[in-house]
Amino acid sequence: MVSCQTNWHYNYIQTNGLQLHYVAQGEGHLMLMLHGFPEFWYSWRHQITAFSKHYRVVAPDLRGYNNSDKPQGIKSYSITELIQDIRGIITGLGYEKCILVGHDWGGALAWHFAHKYPEMLDKLIVLNIPHPAKFVQGLFTPQQLMKSWYIFFFQLPYLPELLFQRNDYQAIASAFTKMAIDKSAFSTTDIQAYKEAAAKPGALTAAINYYRSVFRQLLNQQTSWKKLDVPTLMIWGENDTALGKELTYGTEDYVTNLTIKYIPNCSHWVQQEQPQLVNQYIANFLDVLYSPLYIL
Repeated sequence: MVSCQTNWHYNYIQTNGLQLHYVAQGEGHLMLMLHGFPEFWYSWRHQITAFSKHYRVVAPDLRGYNNSDKPQGIKSYSITELIQDIRGIITGLGYEKCILVGHDWGGALAWHFAHKYPEMLDKLIVLNIPHPAKFVQGLFTPQQLMKSWYIFFFQLPYLPELLFQRNDYQAIASAFTKMAIDKSAFSTTDIQAYKEAAAKPGALTAAINYYRSVFRQLLNQQTSWKKLDVPTLMIWGENDTALGKELTYGTEDYVTNLTIKYIPNCSHWVQQEQPQLVNQYIANFLDVLYSPLYIL
């Protein structure tokens, strides 16, 4: 079980025909945080309280994950459906705009949402996920193609789920502990939380269906992206074994107002492995005060 913070609020919201679970803290303007694979809202545990002094911070379980609804079928996990979930969260919480923060898959959705609904964003923050156009370009290079082998593996039916379930979800644990540079960033409690979330009925298939759905449209992405005017911060752990740093090069071709912060000796799990530095970079970008005392 994930230990509950007394000042965190756990709730559900109806959006796009689904019920999504979320954790929230604070009041004021909305700061929406989207997690990646194979995570859930818990990946933002070091950020929720840190920014709740200035914002209403909301970290949902994306559809298919943890305590959120898990619709069946690959088509249920298309990017079109997923960004409508995000739109519904924002409006359902009573807001017209937000600061959108995303990591990994959550960052991919944040990029797409920003291009679809730029008027609904004040600022965009993405962590260790390239702009969609840069990722597609990367797949045409041997270097990134080798790193992205798992996307092709996930296209197989049943086998990926069986692999993750083996030996008490050891592959889930390894995804964090083997990739991390600072192994101490993930406690036994943290790993157990991720295992329990992945073990919920239908969660693994739902999470992998994100990859199965996107694979069908990945190489058919629009080749012409309108330059994004939303002020954007990209934070990148330089030792990401899944996504090469070179995918960040040239992002300014797609974003008018871009800030990039690289973090050396840090893996893909950047906001969990280097929370102090990530939070400071975000605070500077948002021009708010940040206290490192908020780190769990």
